[in-house]
Amino acid sequence: LYGDILSDEGAGLVGGLGLIPSANIGKNNGLFEPVHGSAPDIAGKNIANPSAMILSAVMMLDYLKEHNAARKVENALMKVLSERKVVTCDCGGSATTMEMALEVKSKIESK
Repeated sequence: LYGDILSDEGAGLVGGLGLIPSANIGKNNGLFEPVHGSAPDIAGKNIANPSAMILSAVMMLDYLKEHNAARKVENALMKVLSERKVVTCDCGGSATTMEMALEVKSKIESK
């Protein structure tokens, strides 16, 4: 409970729940997900920021020792966020979840 509260508070300091990945790592396994979980209030509306899910995937790739792939994905996301052209409303844009995700994908493919 307290860890959940602290992670939510920390997310507020850096821009919101849409930006924060998380990992639960045990002795033999890991589970990677956005801090916001399933976000049922906006599920199916195509308005969620995909950054937290993408960064969770980056953490998973690092966990799997796929560091080059992790850096490619992370760098592509950082480029999209810094350009601020194709970002969701919580980041000041008007893009949908899928539009932003596809923009990240295009940055990965252009390398």
